[in-house]
Amino acid sequence: MTSFVNRDEFAYKSWNFEIAESHILKSEGPERKQFEETLSPLPQIPEMTFDKNTLRVTHEEGFGFEFTALDALKLVDAEHDHMKVAISDAWKSTRADSEHVHEVFKPFDWTFTTSYKGTLLRDGEKAFTVTPTSETIDYAKLKIEEKILFFASLVLFEDELADNGASILSLKMRAMDSGYFILLRFYLRVDNVLVRVHDTRLHCIYDRKYILREYSVRESAYSSINAPVTDITDSNRIVDYLPLTSRHTEKLVYPALDS
Repeated sequence: MTSFVNRDEFAYKSWNFEIAESHILKSEGPERKQFEETLSPLPQIPEMTFDKNTLRVTHEEGFGFEFTALDALKLVDAEHDHMKVAISDAWKSTRADSEHVHEVFKPFDWTFTTSYKGTLLRDGEKAFTVTPTSETIDYAKLKIEEKILFFASLVLFEDELADNGASILSLKMRAMDSGYFILLRFYLRVDNVLVRVHDTRLHCIYDRKYILREYSVRESAYSSINAPVTDITDSNRIVDYLPLTSRHTEKLVYPALDS
């Protein structure tokens, strides 16, 4: 039986926005089997994987980008656990009475940490050119109140790490008269161990011939976070408490377009 997918679409100026949203990938069946085979040798996928949830943004000339759980999970290390031994041991010692702790600990990145920034799309020779830049996103401009013409919010995957935390990849986007803004956020909380946030922000101003894409990493040991539990478990609030460990910005430069 084909899964029901709710779709929404919005076109403005030279851009088209397509949203697809459906239920969690079933625990068995041909769709599950194909999804897992594509990700082999990753031995496990998040317990709540929204395989059909997609945001696709395309220029009228055919190039663009999209966000999918499948492409994000392709960047998860399928063979190594990158949590430091000391951290892993600390976590296991605090969870010694958990019957699930040994199920979670396997020789792959069981936190499903991904550096995914979206999937670039091309139409023949028409594709973005990606170049580093010192230019930064103008957040003051984004704070100016504008009418939101189109809005989307999606979860791509989520896992509760055997009741020992949370690993969530989600995105939000809004289109305004001046341009559009997208936030893709990977949020990881391993209880009593650490909190990590990877953010990808894309800001398009329509009268420019490029998009700015900023990727940042924030992380802190759990014991170093001076925040109430309600903020630690909130992926939006916790960002203000985490130190920035890295950030870089790129230009997605449009291809030469026909006049």
